[in-house]
Amino acid sequence: QVQLVESGGGLVQAGGSLRLSCAASGRTFNTYVMGWFRQAPGKEREFVATISRGGGSTFYADSVKGRFIISRDAAKNTVHLQMNSLKPDDTALYYCAASSRIVATIDRQYDHWGQGTQVTVSS
Repeated sequence: QVQLVESGGGLVQAGGSLRLSCAASGRTFNTYVMGWFRQAPGKEREFVATISRGGGSTFYADSVKGRFIISRDAAKNTVHLQMNSLKPDDTALYYCAASSRIVATIDRQYDHWGQGTQVTVSS
């Protein structure tokens, strides 16, 4: 079992940056593929980015490719999402998730979820 706690959300102007963090409990952090998802009001939850167990492989949604960077710190059991060039369309509740699969890009492939952190981008 792993517990996930997100932080780093907030209000930012369009064009600005935010860095989200997700702290994972337990000693099995490195056995999980980690991902970020987001859900805007009135919309379904959508995939944002994922990173492999060792951190050597990443994959992004087209909507954030080139602007967001996912990374993980094995020593600190933490995964980050650096968000640059933010747009109002990026406004959403951002979730961190952990998957026991080798590859995971859809939400039903993830086993553990955090409570989310709100990101609001003003125009």
